[in-house]
Formats: sequence, C-alpha cells, structure tokens
Amino acid sequence: MAERIVVVGAGFAGLETVKRLEKVLRTEITNGSIEVVLVAPNDYMLYLPLLPQVASGVITAQSVTVPLPRAVKRAHRLPGTVVGVDLDRKCCVVRKISGEEVELSYDRLVLAPGSVTRQFDIPGLEEHALGMKNLAQAAYLRDHVLAQLELANAATDDAERAARCRFVVVGGGYAGTETAACLQLLCEAALKRFPRLDPGMVRWTLVDIAPRLMPELGKKLGEQALDILRRRGVEIKLETGIKEVTDEAVTFSDGEVVPCRTLVWTAGVTSSPLVKNLDVELVRGRLKVGADLQVEGHPGVFALGDSAAVPDLTQDDPDAICPPTAQHATRMASTAADNVVASLRGEPLRQYKHHDLGLVVDLGGSQAVAHPLNLELKGAPAQAVTRGYHLFALPLMRTRARVVANWILHLFGGDDFIRIGFLADRRATVDEFEGTTSYLSRDEIRARAS
Repeated sequence: MAERIVVVGAGFAGLETVKRLEKVLRTEITNGSIEVVLVAPNDYMLYLPLLPQVASGVITAQSVTVPLPRAVKRAHRLPGTVVGVDLDRKCCVVRKISGEEVELSYDRLVLAPGSVTRQFDIPGLEEHALGMKNLAQAAYLRDHVLAQLELANAATDDAERAARCRFVVVGGGYAGTETAACLQLLCEAALKRFPRLDPGMVRWTLVDIAPRLMPELGKKLGEQALDILRRRGVEIKLETGIKEVTDEAVTFSDGEVVPCRTLVWTAGVTSSPLVKNLDVELVRGRLKVGADLQVEGHPGVFALGDSAAVPDLTQDDPDAICPPTAQHATRMASTAADNVVASLRGEPLRQYKHHDLGLVVDLGGSQAVAHPLNLELKGAPAQAVTRGYHLFALPLMRTRARVVANWILHLFGGDDFIRIGFLADRRATVDEFEGTTSYLSRDEIRARAS
C-alpha cells in the first residue's frame, strides 16, 4: 500500500512543498509507492504581495494567480478545506467544495493552511470593515472605491459627497501601506473623469496603533515611506486605533469622528483557525515546531508558513521566530519537503535557517522603498528592485509574462475606470469572505467517526 503524504494549503509554503516533493519523489510517485495529496479550496495559488495592484487596476486578477493544474504535475489535488485533524489517528477531515465531508488518512502530514485577517472586538467592525486578503476582496474593493467616486460625483448633498470621498485604511504594515498608496493613485487619476468633484475633497487616511510605519523597514526607510505618502496627500495617524465603525462614520481612539463610507481593515493576520483545534502547543497563536519544522511530540507532522512558529536560527535571541513572509515560506518549503523525504527514508532531518534578503514596498507609480541585502533604496531604483523581486518570486514563467504585460499596458495606457460588477449585491466584509468555514476539534472528529 502506498505511503500517503498530505499537504494542507496551496499558498507559497504548500505549493512549493508539493513541487519539491514531486521532484525528489518522482520515481516513487510514478510507480505508485508514494501518493502526494494537496488539499486546497481554490485551484490556484494567490500571489498576495501584488494584491494591492489588483485592487487599483494596475494588473488583472488572473495575473496574480498560479494555476494548480499547471504547477502540480503528479500530486493528486483534492478541492476542499481541511476542517479538522486527529493527530493520534493520523487522519484529516476534508470539507470538499461541494460541501461533502470525507476522512483522509495520512502517513506524513504537512500543515501550511496560511492565515486569516486578525480582527478585534470593535463595535461595527465585523459588519462594515472591508478586507484585503483574497481576490474577491480586492476585486470588490476596486468596484467599491470607484462606486463611491461615481456616487459622490452625482450627489447633490455636500455632506454625502464628503463622506463618500473619505477613505480609511487600518494597518500600517505592508498590506495596508501598499493598499492605501495604490488606491490613492487610482483616485487621483480617476478625478479627471469626475469634473464635479473637488480633488481636495478626496482624502485617504492610513491608521495604525504603532508609533512608526512599517517598523521592519528600519527607521530611515519607514520615515521616507511616510514622507512620500504625506506629500501625496495621504493622512497618516500613528498611535491611533479605531473605536467604532458604522455605515456612515469611523470613530478613532483619539475621539475624532470622520464621516466615511469606506474602511479597509488590514491590521495584521493570525493563523488559520485549523491550528487552534489541534490540541498542540502554540507560540503567539502559531504551531510550535522545531527548527526541523516538525510539530513537537508528533513525528511525521510538519508545519510551516504563516501558521508555524519556526525558530529563527539567524538571531541571537533563542525565542526569535521567523516572520510570516512569503520569502520565508517558500524557503521553508524546500526544508519541509526534504525532511518529509528524509523521515520516509530513515535519514536525519535538517534544520531551517535563512538570512533575510531584505524587504520591498511598492508605493505605486515609480515610487517605492526597499531594503535589499542591507541597502536602503527609494524612488525608481527601489521600484526596479521591488518589481524584479516580485517577478523572481512568481513560480511560473507564464504568470511572470502576464504581470510584465500588465505593467507595460498600464504604463502606456493608464487606468480604466470601470466597475466589473463583481458581487455587487454583497459586501466584502472580512467575515463574509474569510470566516465562513467551521472547524472541528479532535473530540468532534472522533465523535463523528464513531
């Protein structure tokens, strides 16, 4: 009977793990002695770093996806979500996209379920905040922003017009900063098509509870990014939180009440709810694993990516863990796949260690800040490095070609200010697009099995 390796999730970590397993175990998969199963709800991997450019219309939604039918050659793909794992019985409960639930046994398990948007107990947040974590939310957000400009242009009431022209993005990390930067440029270009709107009326506000913008970039580059945004008219409110959200206003923690119809919530991520039901030790909400990516106390179970607290061996601090970035996830995948193979062959496992190559932030147009290999860059050189990094990180040549074609088309052709009508009768709230799956505990899995 074939040994079965189950990989949960098809993000950076999951897909790269499967590709590596297919390469190393090509003969065993072909002759049927080993079976690799990839469980993922979508038939694509989403390249999240370029999502703000999808929301702003710089590139199309298809361009930031890597089709699994093209990327996965020999592994079996099971379209669904793992909603529970019984580590003692070595089985997963998979809820297929049809709604049917099945048990899937495994000999080796690789957990890379990713993350979801982190929320807080803020009145009105669940009902009114728009997310920015997947394609549906990005497409909806673009439609929503353009709709607000159209409605403001047609409005006869000054108060309504001002409220529709006010946009608030919560979260001063990469996702929030790039979202605010890219959509602000979209609005600036769109104003030429809305003659009744005063450009000074359209206002973007970026809010974060931290004292600095993107602290991972370092003080100097963080201040440069902040300066670029402020010169473009983006208001930055640091050391400020959100107290309440309604359908017509946002209340900040400093007491300021802003009439507003758009609040985008990008205030960090947290592990997939799946890991919280595994009955294993967590570190800062993520699965505790060793440097070999193996879940402690469960040989043959590996975890990586956003849901795993992987020790950072490049740091002097013994409690340091790797940040949840795509750069680490793709490199962890090679270690995870090799260790799965080593465990099958009775060989020693190797430890994950990677020195961060630096960070890049696209602020739209020709503006960016980057920190590659300890170099501090801004402006056009930083933008060249940023886009080069994204092209290098995209898995397929076909996907890279699409992204380059979109960049060239946008450079010479500009924006198309159209709404595609995507899910026009629904609101892309965080819960609606990310919180629709219920997960099972170990006891619930066993009760269902009996």
